[in-house]
Amino acid sequence: MNETAKGKKDGTPLPESLSTRLNRISETARQHPQFQFQNIAHHINVEMLEWGYRQLRKDAAAGVDGVTTKDYERNLQSNLEDLYKRLKEGRYRAQPLRRVYIEKEDGKKRPLSIPALEDKIVQRAAAELLIRIYEQDFLPASYGYRPGRGAHDALDAIQRDITLGNANYVLDADISDYFGSIVRDELKQMLTKRITDKNLLRLIGKWLHVGVIEEGRLLLSEEGVYQGSVISPVLANIYLHEVLDLWVKEVVKPRLRGEMKLYRFADDLVCTFEYQKDAQRFLKVLSQRFGKFGLKLHPEKTRLIEFGRSAWAKSKKTGVPPMTFNFLGMTHYCGISQQGKFVVKVKTMAKRLRRGIKRVAVKCRINRHRPLSKQHQELRSALHGHYAYYGRRHNIFALGQFYRSTLRFWKKWLSRRGRKGYVTWKKFEKILGKYPLPKPRIVQGLMRPRSQLWLFRELA
Repeated sequence: MNETAKGKKDGTPLPESLSTRLNRISETARQHPQFQFQNIAHHINVEMLEWGYRQLRKDAAAGVDGVTTKDYERNLQSNLEDLYKRLKEGRYRAQPLRRVYIEKEDGKKRPLSIPALEDKIVQRAAAELLIRIYEQDFLPASYGYRPGRGAHDALDAIQRDITLGNANYVLDADISDYFGSIVRDELKQMLTKRITDKNLLRLIGKWLHVGVIEEGRLLLSEEGVYQGSVISPVLANIYLHEVLDLWVKEVVKPRLRGEMKLYRFADDLVCTFEYQKDAQRFLKVLSQRFGKFGLKLHPEKTRLIEFGRSAWAKSKKTGVPPMTFNFLGMTHYCGISQQGKFVVKVKTMAKRLRRGIKRVAVKCRINRHRPLSKQHQELRSALHGHYAYYGRRHNIFALGQFYRSTLRFWKKWLSRRGRKGYVTWKKFEKILGKYPLPKPRIVQGLMRPRSQLWLFRELA
């Protein structure tokens, strides 16, 4: 079975001719930071649309039209040629999005908006044009939804910088309903600083104003970008790049007394400060800054805490452990290395660990009547996936909890699969002998550039 059949992207690389043209856009954007692109929508041709289609997940949910990738691929070339013709002649119409809800950690539901398949294809092509331009503008503080950067790069950076730097205070900030609060007119103005191509801007405008279908009704909103659309992540990054990243670099940092660093993954952000007064002043002006652009800090999820080397030193005297903060699914806390030196450590957030265990329990229950080999395959995949993200240095205890819970629930539901009755631990150990599950292991932080190896030896 190939990857497409499994529901994954097929990983088709950019054709050489298309890659050359897009690289030229990147180079122009890099060399000329003030350049405005007037004519780039023509790059969205049949070749690029086909590449955009190949980048989509083949098991993704269908939009309001119900068309799946399997349906579309039966006549892929003619479908793409027809789509390109409609784009070229101005007959392309974006379809409303289909609203679905996914459960959040706090029990609430997050709305997701699913575009129709053809809209996903065109959006993926347009997003690539935006990425080629704005990747030259985005700052190192931004890690989310960017090629070659990810959550573990952000986690590495914050762990390294607090351990070795001058950070004594941490601002853990949360933006309320970020995607739904973006002011569209402001976003369009930001885009025109780099893009004046009316055809591309018109496409983006269609996707912003298309509306969603929920329970048979068309719902329109005045603000926000639709979370779930293919193009929304890059638009959301452009917005916070202007509102936050550039502002921090050009306006805030020159006015501070001490060191400050920003770490942002999409709308999830953490700031570190050397001095408390700098942190307090920044928190006050940040609320004002966000207010100008329709954004609001969540009052209950935004905290300024003392954290770092000084907090650790104080805790040794008082016996009261320093506060912790959460970022990208990990709880960060102060600790000591094997050499007795201060170090920032991480562990799986309690909510994330409970959620992961709950999912494994459900998996064991619904698969209990399947052959052992199939159950084993599912659980191996779940464990490998968990270790791939949470398998960070210092987190071995939480990984062990996840592993032991997986064993416990598998044994429990094997005992309830039929008349054969209870599975003893002795019998279960024989099953594990034939179908072993991967044990906890550290995955992240093992392979680093040579220049960083000394640091991670210190953190061990």
